[in-house]
Amino acid sequence: MSAMGDQPQTVRLVGKVGIAGAAEHPHAARRLRQELSGIDWFDIAPAQERGSVPPETPFISLRTESDRPEGGFALTVRGDEGAPTVEVRGGPFSGVIYGVEELLARHTTPRGSGADLAAVDLETAPGLPYRALWTWDHSTNWDLEQIGHQEIGVFCPYGKPPDGFLADYRRLVDFMSRHRIAAVTIYGFLRDSHGGVEAAQELCRYANERGVRILPGVAINAYGGVYWEGDHPFNLATWLRRRPELQARMEQAVGFTIPDLAFPLAFPRSDYTLAGCPSRPENLRWMEEAIAWLAETFAIGGINIESGDYGVCGCELCAARRAVREDGVRRAGNGESWSHADMADLYPRLFEAARSRRDDLWLYCELQWDNLLDAEAQRPLSDLPAGAIYQHTLNRGYWHRVKAELTPASVRALPTPTNVLRAHLGSQWNGDRATERYAFTGRDFAEMAQKSAACGLQGLTVFGEASAYAVPNELNYLAFARFTYDPGLTWERFLAEDVAPRLGGQAAAERFLTILQRLDQRAESDGSPWRALRAEAVANARDAQDGVGRRWLWLAERLAQREFASSA
Repeated sequence: MSAMGDQPQTVRLVGKVGIAGAAEHPHAARRLRQELSGIDWFDIAPAQERGSVPPETPFISLRTESDRPEGGFALTVRGDEGAPTVEVRGGPFSGVIYGVEELLARHTTPRGSGADLAAVDLETAPGLPYRALWTWDHSTNWDLEQIGHQEIGVFCPYGKPPDGFLADYRRLVDFMSRHRIAAVTIYGFLRDSHGGVEAAQELCRYANERGVRILPGVAINAYGGVYWEGDHPFNLATWLRRRPELQARMEQAVGFTIPDLAFPLAFPRSDYTLAGCPSRPENLRWMEEAIAWLAETFAIGGINIESGDYGVCGCELCAARRAVREDGVRRAGNGESWSHADMADLYPRLFEAARSRRDDLWLYCELQWDNLLDAEAQRPLSDLPAGAIYQHTLNRGYWHRVKAELTPASVRALPTPTNVLRAHLGSQWNGDRATERYAFTGRDFAEMAQKSAACGLQGLTVFGEASAYAVPNELNYLAFARFTYDPGLTWERFLAEDVAPRLGGQAAAERFLTILQRLDQRAESDGSPWRALRAEAVANARDAQDGVGRRWLWLAERLAQREFASSA
């Protein structure tokens, strides 16, 4: 960022202000009108721009520049030639939105019926291009005023009202759009119980307008198929009821074990747990047709593809096909519940099915967890094609290894060309019986982003299911968003710019984080320490304004809950 020579350090927007490009960038224009509602906004055709506006009238130009990377932007605010002029020039899809959010959040001070804008001239682009949240529909809780919330589980039914899906994901998309989070994976994207095709299409429309890519989660012949639940041709249970001879013969009981989760997961037998044999050509053709239908029916931003992780077909066809690719001993006992050979054999055909309909999709490919440093696990993947985004999942214990051992050379040695990390940290899949779903893991996310950038990885995915109303989750998402976009950011600057204003200043923020850390450690056994901390949080809330007070009240309630549990 640089100042604009000898021009004033701030410029004033007030009265009538023109917007060029509002029709092409409706959400960016909407955000300006929302946040600066006292201004008398009017639209200008982009071709006319300044020529149609009186010299004394302030003017904002919104324009896409195709040579910028997606999510990159340039922002210029100047007032040295007549009326103030603001230019936002963004890369495709999301850049203009990010530029307007930058202008509003960091360079605008509302005053009276107008606003003071800092004179700036900056250009920026994402340090990690692939910045995504991962969700399952049944446990994504961003609309807190509805029944049916779930916190954990696999193969779960959807228990919310039918409109709950859109209510949750619109709020999540709004947060992502404001904080430069590029994409969200959704398992359970299509269910009859929350609106089926129509609701999914509406979510895509809503997200695209806000610069957020929707990535339906799909597993090869597993996890319900493309249409997770419902009487639909591309629902897996529907397909296998018609062709039962195509069902997988699982090597062992359905399920998996996560090393850093302190309790076993339940895997109830149902339609959800069915799987198709990946060696049967009929199943592969069905999946190709389903992927093509998904790509052409919905304005999605990509697809998150995995092989299924709750068991492997052990029929003669599968055993013979895999024998030349991988060591089947890896799946013995509580080992892997997936097959890298299946990924290598089947992913390329599904990529081609998607690309036959769309050439602009982000195709994420899950390589499952805790094997990034394992050369033998990576060996079967050497023939996977370029152009996809290969995702390596880490549990907390394995993250410690990756943090210590991963190098740029080891990333260059991976057989897959474009690689990203996915963190189970800060989710229900790591931790003790309370899990890390509401733990503060922002420092981990910052370090993951910095490690990724330093080693040549190109993205990071974290869980995004819990609402940002819970302060640890809000701070986690903000750390994820800031450090993946700018891995060169320091923790101290993040605390000063993003955390301190939300918690009442630098000293208050440090105290808040200290108390959060104590909560996460879960050390005390009686209620007295929590009682004193609760009183402190209530006092801080009483002295604070607006959102700052709300966040301290959240902490007071969380401390009261711990106090109550400790005294029982």
